Amino acid sequence: MITRRSRILQALAAAGIAGLALTACSAGGGGETAATDDAATETATEESTDAAAGDVPSWCGPEEITFGLLDGFGGNSWRLVTTASGEEEAKKCPSVTEYLYADGQGDTQKAISDIQSMVATGVDAIVVFPDAGEAMLPALRSAYEAGVVTVPYRVNPGGQDGVDYDVWIGADFVQSGKDWAEWTLENFPDGAKILFLSGPAGNSQGEDEGAGAKELLSDPKYEFIGEQPFEVTNWDPALTQQVLTAAIAKHPEIDIIYSDFGPSLVGALPEFTKSGRPIPALATSDGNLLGCFWQEQQDAGNGFEMMSVATGNDNVRLAVQTAIALATGGEVPEKGDGFVHPKFEDSISGTPSAVQCRDDLPGDIYLSAQLDGDTQASLLK
Repeated sequence: MITRRSRILQALAAAGIAGLALTACSAGGGGETAATDDAATETATEESTDAAAGDVPSWCGPEEITFGLLDGFGGNSWRLVTTASGEEEAKKCPSVTEYLYADGQGDTQKAISDIQSMVATGVDAIVVFPDAGEAMLPALRSAYEAGVVTVPYRVNPGGQDGVDYDVWIGADFVQSGKDWAEWTLENFPDGAKILFLSGPAGNSQGEDEGAGAKELLSDPKYEFIGEQPFEVTNWDPALTQQVLTAAIAKHPEIDIIYSDFGPSLVGALPEFTKSGRPIPALATSDGNLLGCFWQEQQDAGNGFEMMSVATGNDNVRLAVQTAIALATGGEVPEKGDGFVHPKFEDSISGTPSAVQCRDDLPGDIYLSAQLDGDTQASLLK
């Protein structure tokens, strides 16, 4: 049975993005989920406004294809925005005559089955967020060997380009760390004590960011304090609060906090003011929740400095462009070192922008994404 998420479809249609296909997908921020039937995929065949208008990008070739986008877990606001961004990108190519989507719902076996099901339907190209990492490699390899253009992205599934899948489109997290470090060097020339918070223990994103930052901050006047290579938070706001509370008690001086999920800090940062200490400077990733918190603290006299890089919803766009180009005979984009999270906010220089807050919109949106904030908000209702 195929079901339709009319609320999301209507929101995207209003923005000129036809036919988002979502199935068995959890939606919304703050843990809110939406129940669906057991269907693995839905299809949408409408062409986008851009494609219909003849504005065809160079990566869109002439061969008609069926294209699929798969999540290992689609159950939060970041994933919902990312999925809609992938849909929007695919619909720029009129050669995509059918679009499929599947959400593994955090179940590795379902995510594997979703890939197998799409291959069985005759899909020509798939883009996969392989949340389970190397556990997804056999399914990716099978799809590739079956002749399906297979492009995993963001999470490294192991394996090799051209052997286990066509190409992995990762993200250059080392550069994000360097961006934080450059901001630190410019604004803290006399040195700083830096507390770095990342996700689960051993996650490659945090390790790469830390490596990039430490490459530039080799002078001993820049000291990374706390657990190394980073304090483990699992990107969970409740655990982040526990970690920061412990760090405040242990470290009398914290000048800068690095974090690769800025919105998770919002519930924890007031612990500094409760302890009679100023909120440290932040080098992090963006989120409307964090931007509006920054503004509230400025207004309350508890101001702090902050810079952010884009949280990376648009990583999916490069993966979609690559898969469609390979399948349709279009111009394949340069992979380079993967998706680079552009610098987004800087409270000191205002470049490329000042800190952003849309207090008329939910906190669980990401103003750095190409998908505009109002459309994101419509997806979350």
